[in-house]
Amino acid sequence: MRVAVVHDWLTGWRGGERVLEQILSLYPDADIYTLIHVPGSVPESIERHRIRVSPLSQLPGIGRYYRALLPLFPWAIRRFDLSDYDLVISCSHAVAKSVRTSPGSLHVCYCLTPMRYIWDQADAYLGRGLKRLLAAPLIALLRRFDRSTSGPQDVTAFIAISTAVRERIARHYERDACVVHPPVDTDAARTVGAGLELPDSFYLLVGGFVPYKREDLVIDAFRDLDRVLLVAGDGPMRARLEVDAPDNVRFLGRVSDAELQALYRGARALIYPQEEDFGIVAVEAQAAGTPVIAFAAGGALDTVEAEDGNVHFDSHTSKAVRSVIARFEAGAAKVAPARLRARAEGFSIPRFREEFAGEVEKLLEGSGG
Repeated sequence: MRVAVVHDWLTGWRGGERVLEQILSLYPDADIYTLIHVPGSVPESIERHRIRVSPLSQLPGIGRYYRALLPLFPWAIRRFDLSDYDLVISCSHAVAKSVRTSPGSLHVCYCLTPMRYIWDQADAYLGRGLKRLLAAPLIALLRRFDRSTSGPQDVTAFIAISTAVRERIARHYERDACVVHPPVDTDAARTVGAGLELPDSFYLLVGGFVPYKREDLVIDAFRDLDRVLLVAGDGPMRARLEVDAPDNVRFLGRVSDAELQALYRGARALIYPQEEDFGIVAVEAQAAGTPVIAFAAGGALDTVEAEDGNVHFDSHTSKAVRSVIARFEAGAAKVAPARLRARAEGFSIPRFREEFAGEVEKLLEGSGG
């Protein structure tokens, strides 16, 4: 059986690429198709596969500005010819699931989310002003393309990463999907971290510094709190937020995996203000025995259970963040690290491999493959 795995782009080591790595571990001879590949940006476990790229990948310095080429993505993804493959797996959060396949092949889309910047989070990315108004024709065009390549003739079956993504698939594509939660390296919680001097008591924010992550709410909330906030990570909005941050907020920039584990273990709680499609960070913190203060939406509804000492808040305001921190501290004695770790194990890598391979096998048997 010839297998192809389609991924939107290979430009860095993020949550989607961690998912891709585990899918490839199940299909070690699979070829990879991707719009853009920046060599060296992902581990050897991915780089060792035969990687086919679109013409966009040949543009000089493409890794710095590829997102600006969004209008060309539909054209680029449809240029691939996957007619020789028996099984096509798309790991998609943009246009990977829109790839052309032959009528006789099985195309399984592991949907990280329908394209968030044209659907559910268009306001977060573009606002409601002139920029959104000017982008309206492009958004409408991309939505038509996205819907037109989501029917059974293009995608045999969808697998969603969370209940929230399953609901989006039903709403935007009118398709059903089963849920297989992404793989989380829960064993990493036993990693010994070094190289960071940590205060005795602190809250943790792990940032990507793009609009929907809402780091601004948490940083602003700490202006009126007698607590320390450590912020790990980097991204486009970091510099602006760091300039205006209060003195009790400390920016660490990018940290190593081992350092991140040390931060998880040392934190009073991880503050998780964004609406994520799934949210690996929230599970990683619990694997380290650390509770999560999470916005009550998206993937956090699948992964963050209040009965273990976690708490939710339901309003995207700094006042709501301050209020929920006070509520957390009042009930901090309820935190159960052992239960947090046990719950996180339900999202482990071995569990993902077994569930994902099982779903694909059922689909192959149903198609006569």
